[in-house]
Amino acid sequence: MKKIKNKLNLRIMKTRNLFTAAILLLTTFLASCSKDDNALYGDEKSKTNFYITDAPIDNTNVKGVIVTIADVKVNGVSVENFTKTTIDLMQYQNGLTKLLGSLDLRTGTYSNISLVLDNTTSASGNAPGSYVLMTNGSMKALVSSANQIDINNSFEIIASSTNNIVLDFDIRKAIVSSGTDDFKFVTMTELSKSIRVVNEAKAGVIYGNASDAQNTSDKIIVYAYKKGTFNAAVETKKQGSGVTFANAVTSTVVSNLSGGYKLNFLEKGNYELHYASYTDSNNDGIFEFNGMLAVESIAGFDLKNITVESNLNFNVTVIIKGVL
Repeated sequence: MKKIKNKLNLRIMKTRNLFTAAILLLTTFLASCSKDDNALYGDEKSKTNFYITDAPIDNTNVKGVIVTIADVKVNGVSVENFTKTTIDLMQYQNGLTKLLGSLDLRTGTYSNISLVLDNTTSASGNAPGSYVLMTNGSMKALVSSANQIDINNSFEIIASSTNNIVLDFDIRKAIVSSGTDDFKFVTMTELSKSIRVVNEAKAGVIYGNASDAQNTSDKIIVYAYKKGTFNAAVETKKQGSGVTFANAVTSTVVSNLSGGYKLNFLEKGNYELHYASYTDSNNDGIFEFNGMLAVESIAGFDLKNITVESNLNFNVTVIIKGVL
């Protein structure tokens, strides 16, 4: 009988030890999770404003690109004070932005931001919700296979009174034409890559002048690439849905009047600049790629290694030497 009691007590002790070990393991796991959460997101919150801007489109027959945004979500949470909005993206270029709404976000890095589009009905209840406006006044509906764009880009909220997050909606990459003035959104995978997200506090600007005394082009576009990522044989050819220079971070058109250009909202880092020539040989308003341009920096900068710093403007003025 005594032996049976000893065995029973031993089993009870083992059960208690296992239970205690399980509790300790669970506590350690929860503490670890809590520690990881604090490492990812700080305790401090900052007011975060969300803005939208645009990079230029090549077709001069296009007067406007209108999209209707029904919702903006960060980690699945809609931004506050946002109401369904219809925006002509082409009105917000060259550094101009439109405020979409705000959220109080903890400091840290976020990677889940989505734009919900309404391609059927505009904010005023008219159809279509998203379309291309031509210079002759006609509207071409934009069709997409889905209405939510999950942006493939992370952004950081820093400890500050206010963070301004800019969504750069590059319509040059986002919509394509069949050549008959019919337009459509690219695939959802491509569309998610056509919008980049930048914290304005961690971004700089490259600006300058491109002197084309030889009159090589009807239009010159400057493309900014992350250093070491430009491949002319690939980038000058149509990729995916038909987009050229698909891997450029951003681009801008050189002014025909002043020769000036400006590349806005570039995250801190090293970039290379490439200048492309376009001509409208048949006067149909659509500029055809004419070749890459040979350029020379007046200040002697290496155009394949331009360093961008936060909150700084970098002047890169060049002379066009000819078409390569």
